[in-house]
Amino acid sequence: MASGKADGKVRGFQFSPWNLLLIIPLLVLITSLFNTDGPRLFGMPFFYWFQFAFVAVGVLCTGIVYAMTRDKPTTERPDKLSVDKLDEGDAK
Repeated sequence: MASGKADGKVRGFQFSPWNLLLIIPLLVLITSLFNTDGPRLFGMPFFYWFQFAFVAVGVLCTGIVYAMTRDKPTTERPDKLSVDKLDEGDAK
């Protein structure tokens, strides 16, 4: 997966299974799934109320992914170097 380097920069691909939940809001882009008039809800065609419902679903999915991944460390912390182990170059 990702490899944490000593300089603190993350290199490589980072993946969390929770990120797959973000695919669900993208389904609203497939218009053929909801391109119908019925069933109606409070007189509103399915085409419109389905999109309104998907706004709530998208917010819910994003909130879940955020809550489940916010405490995940993005880098592997190396052991802290002491002053004696620091590279001093040619100064020795």
